[in-house]
Amino acid sequence: MARQQQLAQSECPVARTLEAIGDRWALMIIRDAFDDVRRFTEFQKRLGLARNILTVKLKMLVELGVFEVRPASDGSAYKEYVLTEMGRSVFPIVVSLRQWGERFLFKEGECHSVLLDDELSEPIETIAVRSRSGKVLSPADCHRRVVKRGA
Repeated sequence: MARQQQLAQSECPVARTLEAIGDRWALMIIRDAFDDVRRFTEFQKRLGLARNILTVKLKMLVELGVFEVRPASDGSAYKEYVLTEMGRSVFPIVVSLRQWGERFLFKEGECHSVLLDDELSEPIETIAVRSRSGKVLSPADCHRRVVKRGA
């Protein structure tokens, strides 16, 4: 069985997620969609990505169910790529990546963007993994178990 097929059939949600959206360009496209980018030319302009690669990535994200294609909201002949519920659910993943990068990949005094809460215009709180009771958990506080979906 090919490695890609093994990952797609893995019992590990991390492996399946990485196979689905773990590609750099897929995540950058989704990131831009959170900034209200919807049209092919806008994605291409912001990402500097070749048309053929962007076409393949957007097609894959539509087939996966992350985006749906709709007529342009302004009534023009263009199409727009709109995040579905599945796509909007990637938001905490993108925020986690952003916060990890802010913490570890910028030197003191180096400029970077910050994600602000629209209501308060303050930086959002750092994402943490918590138990149902609210306790912050580390990897040492968790374990994996294989279960059937819905069970």
